[in-house]
Amino acid sequence: MISSLGSILTLQRLQIAATFFCICVILGLFTSSFFRILPSIGMAGLLATGIVSYGLHRKVYSRMHGSIYSAFSLVYIIHLVSGFLISAVNWGEYKRDIVLQLPFLILPLAFWLLPALPGAHLRKLWFCLIGAATTAALLSTVNYVLHFEQINELYLHSKVMPTEPDHIRFSLIITLAIAAGGALLMHQSITGIGKKLVVGAVLFLALYQHMLAVRSGLLTFYFLGGVTCLWLVMRRQQYYRALQLAAGLLLLPVLSYVCFPTFRNKSVNTREDVGRVEHTASANNYSLVGRVYSYKVALKVIKDNPWFGVGKADIESEMAIHYRQDYPTIQPEAYIQPHNQYLYSTVAFGGVGLLLFIIGFYYPGLSIWPRHAPLLLAQYIITTLSFLVEYTLETQIGLAFALFFLLLALEGCKSPASPEKEWRPA
Repeated sequence: MISSLGSILTLQRLQIAATFFCICVILGLFTSSFFRILPSIGMAGLLATGIVSYGLHRKVYSRMHGSIYSAFSLVYIIHLVSGFLISAVNWGEYKRDIVLQLPFLILPLAFWLLPALPGAHLRKLWFCLIGAATTAALLSTVNYVLHFEQINELYLHSKVMPTEPDHIRFSLIITLAIAAGGALLMHQSITGIGKKLVVGAVLFLALYQHMLAVRSGLLTFYFLGGVTCLWLVMRRQQYYRALQLAAGLLLLPVLSYVCFPTFRNKSVNTREDVGRVEHTASANNYSLVGRVYSYKVALKVIKDNPWFGVGKADIESEMAIHYRQDYPTIQPEAYIQPHNQYLYSTVAFGGVGLLLFIIGFYYPGLSIWPRHAPLLLAQYIITTLSFLVEYTLETQIGLAFALFFLLLALEGCKSPASPEKEWRPA
């Protein structure tokens, strides 16, 4: 029975199925407003494919050490255990969080069980990301042109143009798509018309990132650009190419300031935001000021609960108490949770929980060092920088984006069943 099933569900067919479900996850990042379940379908499909692959063919392929993948599950365990701390009134919020964090169990297990996907499949998946990001950016650009004046005005009021997904997550996806395109080009993984399309997509996305003018996206873009310059100089000794890239990074902000009203207006709004930090009431209307005061309130909560935190489900109510006590001029509708993943985790789980989170999240990347894995490094840099200004892992799209692409890059580090001449994107 099993042997006959194995002859139907061959390893090659299961690899194709896994690739299809990966595409579902990638495309699902861009369909959250009208097909929200698509990433979940992809994740469930990956797990089912992994289980079937392991059950039928585990003797004919090797897997990476389980600790690399199981480390991610530590993040889920932290959320699970925090249920002992929360108040009964927030039990429903706790259950929603446990469901939200399920990818930390499902995806690592799925990728560990799966056989190594062929390099050609991996390249297609990264092409899918680049293509989807470019398409979404083009649609956003068309909408901007159609509503030019209205959208430019939004940027003077701490708002940005509509995107799918939300502008913060979208800006991070754009940076990763640029990094993926750059890595594929540097490793000469594409030729002919495909190479020209990727070059065009990378250049367009770099310009679009500045037209979108989201601080998180620009921060990750320029940081990765700087890292790439250092890599070209120190590891490749390609000084001229590094000089070209550095010149481009210096020219882009100037060009964007001249050409994109959104970029100019965002600069004006940011300077105004910074100038109002000392005025507490400005937190009601200015996003940057609101974030500063959310950090201050979070530190007060941490001071009262330093070791094990208050539990994620109780963050909102605990912070509201300190908002009312210490900053009464801030209106309740302006209360926000700390836009910093490390600070957020410390409020929720305490110093102990933060330490466990850091170990669980970063161990997989450290475990493969010093193997050459530029896409894995890029995604770790993007997510880490986003953690400084967002609680990235506390939304469905943010979590799926951060975790899935880390695991996809790790997939490139697996040893394939048969030797491959071309670079496996990792």
